[in-house]
Amino acid sequence: MTSSAPDRTKLLLVIPTLDRSGAEKQFCLLATGLSREGVDVRVLVLSRGGPLQRDLEEAGIHVEILHKWGRIDPRPIWRIRRVIRDWQPDTVLSALFSANTTARLATVGMKSPPRRIISERCVDSWKASWQRKLDRLLIPYTDLLIANSESVREFYQQLGFPSDKIQVIANGVTPPAAPAMTYEQLCEQIGVPSDARLVAYVGRLAPQKRIRDLLWGAQLIRQANDKVHLLVIGDGPERNELELYAEDVEAASHVRFLGHREDAASLLHLAEAFWLASEYEGMSNSLMEAMAAGKPVVVSDIPPNRELVIHEQDGLIVNLGDSVGLMQYTLKLLENPDWAARLGSAAAEKMARRYSIEQMISRFVDAI
Repeated sequence: MTSSAPDRTKLLLVIPTLDRSGAEKQFCLLATGLSREGVDVRVLVLSRGGPLQRDLEEAGIHVEILHKWGRIDPRPIWRIRRVIRDWQPDTVLSALFSANTTARLATVGMKSPPRRIISERCVDSWKASWQRKLDRLLIPYTDLLIANSESVREFYQQLGFPSDKIQVIANGVTPPAAPAMTYEQLCEQIGVPSDARLVAYVGRLAPQKRIRDLLWGAQLIRQANDKVHLLVIGDGPERNELELYAEDVEAASHVRFLGHREDAASLLHLAEAFWLASEYEGMSNSLMEAMAAGKPVVVSDIPPNRELVIHEQDGLIVNLGDSVGLMQYTLKLLENPDWAARLGSAAAEKMARRYSIEQMISRFVDAI
């Protein structure tokens, strides 16, 4: 590795993959932003690269893939330890369970370890008891836990992290780029009428996202207004099951599963509303992108969503699992375009004022 200027802060980032998912996108934005601020950034990726690797390398950031194999593979621990010894970073910042665990284990026994910061991105109620126990055991090797929402902070404080070791730094968001196609071109591409009314979901197709609630909502709204079509943008382990479920509830004709798309965020501009029915989140990137795009949002009533959305001020909130509520509020939005525009405008203003990338980076600069 090349040497750094002596007055530059050296930051080693550790993350499981460079897939284009929420946490990974935030980490890439953070890495490139901190690099622009003069921080010397290096990235270690535990398992595999991905589409974000090119973004980092084009920004002049050194990326190394450690090719972790399986759940138990000690090699990344020793490699991280060697990088710390040779490069001597001021701070090691990791994100998500596997990287947070591996990075901290790499510092065990060091006489003068770097500052160790972990980033938790979700209310991780999915964690098994052994994972929660391991988190607690590694608290002595944690200088700071950065949570991306108050809900995540509360979760880890209840897990045993001291309150003075937790800091909240919210995700940052930029308004999605303008779409590369027109509304009519999108309708033709996905096989819906040119006068269709589009509602969008963007995210993983995983159980905690409760996509079935959206599909049932699509069936209900279809009966009231058959011009409404739901776009499900993203992929995940439940896709095949969800496509079958859409058939079972007779919603398939008005639902389009678009899979993973590089233009997912920009397609939000072509939708009239955004749905999110998640059971738990940290701070939803797709929700923030929809709000930044000025779209009215209808979201489930969980604490992380309430941190972003004030009901009937900059979005709409329905009870968890309330597909009828999704349908009713969306019909009201479609029937009242001025009201929908006011909600969307207020959402975009909030994102620009409180959740800019620049604000996020500034807070991380202070933390590291």
